[in-house]
Amino acid sequence: MYSKAKNFLSTKEIIGYTLPRIHRGKSYYVDFFAYDPTTDRLKRKRYMLDRYHNRAEREKIAAVLVYNLTHKLLSGWNPFVNTTNTRQYTELGVVFDRYITYIEAAEKKGILKPKTATDYRSRLKQLSVFTEEVGAKIKYAYQLNTAFAVDFLDYLILDKDLSAKSRNNYRTWLSTFCTWLAERKYIDRNPIESIHMLREDEKLRSPLEAKDLRKVREWTQQNNPSFYLACMMEYYTFIRPDELRYIKIGDISITEQSVYISESVAKNRKGQVVALNDTVLKLMIEQHIFDYPSQDYLFGANMTPGPQQIYVNRFRLEWNKMRKELNFPASYQFYSLKDSGIRDLANAQGIVVARDQARHSDISVTNKYLKRPKVVHEETKHFVGDL
Repeated sequence: MYSKAKNFLSTKEIIGYTLPRIHRGKSYYVDFFAYDPTTDRLKRKRYMLDRYHNRAEREKIAAVLVYNLTHKLLSGWNPFVNTTNTRQYTELGVVFDRYITYIEAAEKKGILKPKTATDYRSRLKQLSVFTEEVGAKIKYAYQLNTAFAVDFLDYLILDKDLSAKSRNNYRTWLSTFCTWLAERKYIDRNPIESIHMLREDEKLRSPLEAKDLRKVREWTQQNNPSFYLACMMEYYTFIRPDELRYIKIGDISITEQSVYISESVAKNRKGQVVALNDTVLKLMIEQHIFDYPSQDYLFGANMTPGPQQIYVNRFRLEWNKMRKELNFPASYQFYSLKDSGIRDLANAQGIVVARDQARHSDISVTNKYLKRPKVVHEETKHFVGDL
């Protein structure tokens, strides 16, 4: 199951607080701390009383305020909770578990076909993984809003490299899931309705021109050397961002000049090896990558090697910072480096070499990365055949 959390949070479990106190000094006020679910910590609430100039009047108002606030807090009131529906503050993991239970019951009763139930479980698992992988600060059901949903769908298409069609299928399921949540009062409304479907031939990214690749190199070398290595890995090894975060120092062979992608990480679930370019290996040595333990991730939490892997969207966030600085178009994505590398390797060493490095099953897949100009050759116009 997705969570070991309790079935429901009572109001008192949701709301932690300190009792209100009177402060007499330069400023005269009553304050207390209450739990803010958006930050998952206690937050200060203060009521200023300086406008009452008469001391006796101030004391009287402060005493009444303390009494009333204490009574309200003990009754479950929280100044940072905008809803009276405590169901919306049920932990997301608990909601996921309840949805799984619903799917299982619906499948047994024939409401859902087995294939549909399996599909729903798979998509829910991916949503659960997303909340963990990207470090999303979402704890309660009400926080599953439009912004969160857009981030999830962007993650699928930009970091997981899903097609527009697959992303749209997730959007459809997400709307179904949020309708289920809204009907059970976990959220006020379905936040997916305002999110549009993508055209399935829509191109979200494009390869970088040579001059822009040079700009990337110059900017990252100067401003973010660790991210420069990530860019080089993407451009030369074609390892997907979602796979790149799992690579450990021990997966890199200096003697073989290769990188191993395990079957548990690879998109096709097969262990594979890709070549490590001379330039990338030299950069790794310069950055002392091999001084770290073999079990460390190549890209740890701080982009440098470490025991905790980097969040999957960190590459994209770093890229977006640089893209803004360099005034690149939105179609230039971190993943565009892979597209650019495939194009450049195919043009330099042939499409078969590029196919194998990209781990494509067929040359036709590799061909999609090569934008060849529509040229009409003069020789074709004047060719004389045997027919």
